[in-house]
Amino acid sequence: MQKEQAIEMMKAFSDANSTSGFEEEFVKLFTETVKDLADVEVDGMLNAYAAKKENKPGRPVIQMDAHSDSVGFITQAVRPSGMIKFVPLGGWVKYNIPALRVRVRNRDGEYIPGVVATKPPHFMTQAERNTLPEVADMSIDVGSSSREETINDYKIDTGCPIFVDVKCEYNDKNGLFFGKDFDDRFGAGAMVAILDELKGEETNFNVVGALSSQEEVGLRGAYVTTRKIKPDLGIVLESCPADDTFTPAWLSQTGLKRGPMIRDMDTSFLPNPKFEQYVCDLADQNKIPYTRSVRTGGGQDGAAMYYENGAPTVVIGIPVRYEHSPYCFTAYEDFRNAVKLATAIIRDMTTERLAGFSKFN
Repeated sequence: MQKEQAIEMMKAFSDANSTSGFEEEFVKLFTETVKDLADVEVDGMLNAYAAKKENKPGRPVIQMDAHSDSVGFITQAVRPSGMIKFVPLGGWVKYNIPALRVRVRNRDGEYIPGVVATKPPHFMTQAERNTLPEVADMSIDVGSSSREETINDYKIDTGCPIFVDVKCEYNDKNGLFFGKDFDDRFGAGAMVAILDELKGEETNFNVVGALSSQEEVGLRGAYVTTRKIKPDLGIVLESCPADDTFTPAWLSQTGLKRGPMIRDMDTSFLPNPKFEQYVCDLADQNKIPYTRSVRTGGGQDGAAMYYENGAPTVVIGIPVRYEHSPYCFTAYEDFRNAVKLATAIIRDMTTERLAGFSKFN
């Protein structure tokens, strides 16, 4: 995939509206993007399956995974004032939410602009100036002046999804993307780029890319995709939080332009150590930069893939600054190196190597 093509793809992927349970806009975009590279189907949970066209019956299977949802919100109720009371979807921290520009999808499927309302400082008490409200006390304003207007005219009520409204940009001078929902649109883009790299190529394993739904609310889609695909090996393409702006250099394990992150641990996942070391050795052989990380928080679809089917699984993370916030940075070169590493694994994998990951010394 040419650089210009990849950049335009990632900008479109980032701009798509897709939060947990409401992934259809991005799933449609993904399936259109990958249809010439794979045989595609979508299930009732909005998980998408992209099977490499050269797959043959009876061969072992490598499942790639990326997730289609991002953090967002859902309408809980409409207040008497017409303001929207909302509930987060996924892992938000409350100080990233006030004054956020959003898009509310109403009952007719139209997108209504809004903002997480904040009281002007002119009207704040001293205590209010120094206190951040709880999410339950925040509201979204779409310009309405009454509950009736919001429900009847704007057609917004309980269950309407709410998306972050930020446009993705790419700066060619520094090679950085700036936008929203990079978790996990860059993993999804990497999956497309890998299938493009392998187009027309025979591999020892069948390759199936799974775009899993509802990761941000409990890895739900990945359990379903793994049960269906029954992989022998797993490659998770995740967008992972970078720590290079707030962690001492000796402890920082994920940063921009340092290569993809290979995850050794998080709260949901401990990988097969032989497969993990194989991936690192393969990266060294191919001169692909990477970092390794042991995380005391977080979780990702690798847990569902590994624990559901017992397939050795690696998490290849594309570093993202300020993940789970409205505004993120990520580097094109990290995206490309993640694609190179995953492609190298698929090309190098044999049944003998796979068997070695479960043997005792």
